[in-house]
Amino acid sequence: MVGMRGAYGYNDNGNEGGVVVGGGEAEAEIAAMAVLHKVAAPPAQSTASKLKARVKETFFPDDPFRGFKGKPLTTKWVMAVQYLFPILDWVPSYSFSLFKSDLVAGLTIASLAIPQGISYAKLASLPPIIGLYSSFVPPMVYAVLGSSRDLAVGPVSIASLIMGSMLRQAVSPAAEPLLFLQLAFTSTFFAGLVQASLGILRLGFIIDFLSKATLVGFMAGAAIIVSLQQLKALLGIVHFTTEMGLVPVMASVIHHTKEWSWQTILMAVCFLVLLLTARHVSMKWPKLFWVSACAPLACVIVSTLLVFLFKAQKHGISIIGQLKCGLNRPSWDKLLFDPQYLGLTVKTGLVTGIISLTEGVAVGRTFASLKDYQVDGNKEMMAIGLMNIVGSCTSCYVTTGAFSRSAVNHNAGCKTAMSNVIMALTVMVTLLFLMPLFVYTPNVVLGAIIIAAVIGLIDLPAVYNIWKMDKMDFLVCLCAFAGVIFISVQQGLAIAVGISIFRVLLQITRPKMMIQGNIKGTDIYRNLHQYKDAQRVPGFLILTVEAPINFANTNYLNERIKRWIEEESSAGTKQSELHFVILDLSAVPAIDTSGISFLIDLKKSTEKHD
Repeated sequence: MVGMRGAYGYNDNGNEGGVVVGGGEAEAEIAAMAVLHKVAAPPAQSTASKLKARVKETFFPDDPFRGFKGKPLTTKWVMAVQYLFPILDWVPSYSFSLFKSDLVAGLTIASLAIPQGISYAKLASLPPIIGLYSSFVPPMVYAVLGSSRDLAVGPVSIASLIMGSMLRQAVSPAAEPLLFLQLAFTSTFFAGLVQASLGILRLGFIIDFLSKATLVGFMAGAAIIVSLQQLKALLGIVHFTTEMGLVPVMASVIHHTKEWSWQTILMAVCFLVLLLTARHVSMKWPKLFWVSACAPLACVIVSTLLVFLFKAQKHGISIIGQLKCGLNRPSWDKLLFDPQYLGLTVKTGLVTGIISLTEGVAVGRTFASLKDYQVDGNKEMMAIGLMNIVGSCTSCYVTTGAFSRSAVNHNAGCKTAMSNVIMALTVMVTLLFLMPLFVYTPNVVLGAIIIAAVIGLIDLPAVYNIWKMDKMDFLVCLCAFAGVIFISVQQGLAIAVGISIFRVLLQITRPKMMIQGNIKGTDIYRNLHQYKDAQRVPGFLILTVEAPINFANTNYLNERIKRWIEEESSAGTKQSELHFVILDLSAVPAIDTSGISFLIDLKKSTEKHD
């Protein structure tokens, strides 16, 4: 060891190398330092203790039960119940002033949730009423189990798009609507099962494989695909492709120009401009958040009145039609575990579950950081999972915390999860009494609402920042975007995740190494390529490894170091002849048995080269 740098050196005789310093005082000082800073062996631990510590650090890094230590048994039981049901944390101290804030927030997000629920259900090729059902039961469940104060729960565009596209590959919603509905409920059940399992088994780190670059590219691509799918409603096309790619969608639009309806296009342009203007106003003046929140419902009301007054349904404007009044019907008898469709529903549930879970947890953490409180990721996974399991049995499809709705909830001044309860009760009133009012709602307005909602998923500043910071991350982002646009949503996501994992493997198998030099007049050593003042030390090759040394990269390290030694030996003169190789391992956090063998082999190799 040389100084405090964790270096391992060899001299020209193959023995441990060191730095010779002239003068007895200097030697005494170094000897004193060696005694003062001697590396101690770690405390002896049994194999069971080491395994226990490793498992705890892997699956319980946040140590969720640390608050239980030293508490009486009764207190522990109370804390355990509060941990499982976070609603018990805030209900005892709930006040009327908090309720007033939550009431305003709940009514505001309800005005957004009702038209979005109907729109997103159509996006998933499900009956519009299912979208409203999904905005009633899941928020009530989340209010009891969720730990976020700002998360507004309901259907989201991306999960709706993925579920609809994956299920349509096997079953036509028009030809077999009941079977399609059964598959949607079953997929939701499996999505909830996956989500809850990740939380219960503390496997939340799995969703970390969806890096920011992956999500930015995926969301942008999915937003464009969602928008393109709305061209059917915006142009009044009757026969439209069921495929999701850019090419088939645009081909379908061009091939069916005879079906375009100028009345539908005019209405689409007017309401789309209105919605985008409202969104721009709310973004520019945050205090006017209610303009964007209320715009979708206002558009639904105005367009419905226009269709009713002018009988527009007789002039090429398609409408929703009759919707039944009533609350969620039980659907546990509609869960279909037929082997013929089991693989499809499991795969659909897995993909939609992971995507919606990632969105929900990310949104919850974002708004928690703004208000300076903690959100337990694993608890959120369990809450979202149980919410979807219950939803699958009550005529709901996949739901999670939507960013647009949560932003409105946050800006409206919500204080607790009671805002979700207020929203759910508002949707309940709508389901019981107001459904006949949606009979004349035109589909074109629902398409415009979806487009206005998903435009916010295209984050160009984030793409630019990724390009500036890391070109490899930008490649991942671009592949996710292109895969979604040109192939399919799920395959585009798989490609991006595959590239991200490949990049991680590349960093493991090809660790960063550099040659260091001394900054003149100091005892500091830095990378020769980054510091112009750093100078080579004659006769020394100082190499830094900045990664764990393990079986995956020892062969690369061995070959790379030998190549450096050969280059230095062949290029050296008598004055700069190579005598020492120093490995600076201060940045190496771990080394396995293969790494130890690598160091031993390297020592033998340097002995042969004198």
